[in-house]
Amino acid sequence: MATKTIQDVELHGKRAVIRVDFNVPLQDGEVTDNTRILGALPTIRRVIEQGGTAVLLSHLGRPKGEVNPKFSLESVGKALAEALGQPVVFIPESRGEAAEKAVAALSPGSVALLENVRFHPGEEKNDPELAKDFAKLGDLYVNDAFGTAHRAHASTAGIAEHLKPAVAGYLIQRELEFLGEKTESAEGPFVVILGGAKVSDKITVIDRLLEKADTILIGGAMAYTFALAQGKTVGDSLAEPDKMDTARAALKKAEERGVKFLLPVDNVIVDSIDFGNLSVGNVGSSDESGNIPDGWEGVDIGPKTVELYRSEIAEAKTILMNGPMGIFEIDACNKGTFAIAEAVAANKSALSIIGGGDSVKAVKQAGYGDEVSFISTGGGASLEFLEGKTLPGVAALDDN
Repeated sequence: MATKTIQDVELHGKRAVIRVDFNVPLQDGEVTDNTRILGALPTIRRVIEQGGTAVLLSHLGRPKGEVNPKFSLESVGKALAEALGQPVVFIPESRGEAAEKAVAALSPGSVALLENVRFHPGEEKNDPELAKDFAKLGDLYVNDAFGTAHRAHASTAGIAEHLKPAVAGYLIQRELEFLGEKTESAEGPFVVILGGAKVSDKITVIDRLLEKADTILIGGAMAYTFALAQGKTVGDSLAEPDKMDTARAALKKAEERGVKFLLPVDNVIVDSIDFGNLSVGNVGSSDESGNIPDGWEGVDIGPKTVELYRSEIAEAKTILMNGPMGIFEIDACNKGTFAIAEAVAANKSALSIIGGGDSVKAVKQAGYGDEVSFISTGGGASLEFLEGKTLPGVAALDDN
C-alpha cells in the first residue's frame, strides 16, 4: 500500500487517537445496527493488544455544530463495550483540558470513546485550532473511518497535520485494497452492476469503469434515462431527460471499447406509489419493447432482465455492485434487487464487492451480507474513490 498502516508503527505505551465511524442507527437509545462498530474492532484490538491506549473520535448524525443530547455517543460506547468484551470509558468532551486530563489518566490496554466531534462547529469546517486540540489527545493518529474519508474535516484530515505518525487502520486498508487494487487489476470477466436513481450521480463512475469492466449491468431509475436515450417511452418513471446525451455518450464509449453494456429488457411498473406507507397501487410490466405507458412508472427490473443479468453474473470472476435495481424498500418492488444479490452470492468462484450505501442495505436485507467477499462501509466515499477522486482523509496520512 502507498499509505502507511497501523502495522507500520510502534504502539506499545502509546496513546493512539483513532478516528472511527460510529455514525450508527439508534432507537430509544439503543444501537440497532452495529456493523460499523464491528468493523472498527480489529484496529482497536491491535492497539490494546500491543500495549497501547485507544482514544476514539467519531461523529453521530448532524448536530450542526451544537451540543445535542440526541446525538450523544454515550449509548454507542455501551454497544462498543459489549462488542469488544471489555469496559469502554466514555468521556463527555472531545477537546480541551477536561478531555486531555481524562485521556492522560487512562492506563495502557484501555479504550475510551470521546463525545461527538460534530458538537464543535469547527469540525466540518476543518478548523485548524480544533484539529490541534484533537492532536493533543495522543501520540499518533489512526484513521479508520472510511465513510467520512471523502470529507476534509478537523478529525479526518486536519488532525493528521498536527499528530504524527498518521496512518490507516485495518478497515481503511481493506477498503483501499478492495475498491482500489482489486478493481484496478480485476480478474476477468469483470462484471459491474450499477443501480441508483440518477445517471448524473453515477456518470463519472460509469465512465471510469468502462475502462476496466468487461460487462456493465444497469438497473434502478437511471435505466430510464438510458431508455429515453434509445427512443423508448418511460411513462412517469424517474428519469433525467437533460442527461440523454450523457447516456448516449456512455453507450458509444462502451461500444468503442467492446464493453457489454446491458440495460433492462423488461420492468416492473406501478400506477401509484405511497412512500409513507411503503405501498404501491396496481402492478404491471412494460411491453415487449420495454416501453412504459403514460400514468405508470418503473420501480424494478423485470423477470427477463433478472435472468439475463443472472447469466452474466454467473460467468464473472470479479463482481462490483453499486446501487439497487429498484425501490427495494417496498416489498412489491424488491424482487429484482434481491434476485441480483442472490446471484452475486451464488457465484462462489468470483470476488464480489458491494460498494457502499443502498446496495449494502439491499444485500443485507436480502439475507446475503455474509455470502459476499467484501462490503464497503462508505457510501459517498466509496463512490468518489471508484470515480478516481482523491479522498482527503486518506491523502492526509503518511506515505509508506
